[in-house]
Amino acid sequence: MNFSATLRPILAALLLAAAPLATAQAATAPAAAAAPADKAAAHPSFTVRVVGKGRPMLLIPGLTCPGAVWDETVAHYQKQYQCHIVSLAGFGGQPAAATTTDFLQGVRDQLLTYVKAQKLTKPVVVGHSLGGFLALWMSTTQPEAVGPLVIVDSLPFMSAIQNPNQTAEGAKPMAEGMRQQMSKGHMPLAAQRQMVSSMVTDSARVTQVARWGTASDPATVAQSMYDMMTTDLRPALARVQQPTLVLGAWAAYKQFGSTKESTRAIFTQQYAKLPQVRIEMSEAGKHFLMYDDTQWFFTQADAFLKQTAVAKK
Repeated sequence: MNFSATLRPILAALLLAAAPLATAQAATAPAAAAAPADKAAAHPSFTVRVVGKGRPMLLIPGLTCPGAVWDETVAHYQKQYQCHIVSLAGFGGQPAAATTTDFLQGVRDQLLTYVKAQKLTKPVVVGHSLGGFLALWMSTTQPEAVGPLVIVDSLPFMSAIQNPNQTAEGAKPMAEGMRQQMSKGHMPLAAQRQMVSSMVTDSARVTQVARWGTASDPATVAQSMYDMMTTDLRPALARVQQPTLVLGAWAAYKQFGSTKESTRAIFTQQYAKLPQVRIEMSEAGKHFLMYDDTQWFFTQADAFLKQTAVAKK
C-alpha cells in the first residue's frame, strides 16, 4: 500500500470545518429569540460563543481548529444570523476533554442536545471537513432537529475515498495504526506548515492553521481521526430530510493525478443516497475554501440558502 498516497486525501478531506450562509435569506428568516442560559456542563466536549441576531446558524470547526477559524464569516453574517460558534475540546489550544473515548459521537450527541436546549429552530448547520462530517451525522441521527446543511470539502466516509467498497470494519486496522502514530506527540510547527501548505494558499493562513495544529491535544486529534475513519454515514444519508449543499475542492490534488471530474465522481458516489443534494466544485480553491475561494464560497452558499428559504414558504 502506498501509505502517503492513502493518507494525503484523508488528511486533506479531514482537516477542519464549516462555511457561510445567505445574506439574502435574512429578509425572510424570523429573528431568533434570545438564547436561554447556556449550561456548559451539558456539553463538556465543546464550548460555544454566540454572536449576532437572526436565524440560528451553527458553525462547527474541524480537526485542530478552534471557533476562531470563523471570525471573518461571523463578521460577515452576524447582522443576519445568530451565530453559534463551536470550539471543540482539545483543538487549537482548547482544554482537552476528560476522556477521548467515542469522542466524535459524544460531540454529535451534545450538539443535538445543545440545539434543543437553546431552542434553535431548524438551525442552518455548516461544516468544513470534520465539521461537515459532524453536520451530516447530526442530521442522520435526528433529521428533524436541524435545517439546511452546507458541507465544505467533506465526505460521509473518508476511508472509502480510494475504495468505494471499503467498510467501517475493514478500515479499522489502518485507522488504528494512524491513531497510535498520531497519539505519540505534537507534530513540529515546520511539519505542520508543510502539511497545511497543501490545503491553504495564503502563507499567513498557513501559519495560523499550523499553529492551531501544534496547540491541539494529540490524543484528541488521533481519536477524532479514528472515529471518522471507522464511521460510514453513507447508508444513513437517505434519512436526511433537508436540502444540502456540498462544496468540493480538487485543485490541490492535481499533483497526485486528480482532476475536477475524478474528484466530482468521488463526491457523487459518496453522496448518492442523499435525497436533496447539490454538489459544486471550486476551480482553484484548496481544502480551506472559505480562505482560498472566498467569493465563490459565499456566492454558492448565499444562493443555496436563499433558494431553501423561498422553498420553505
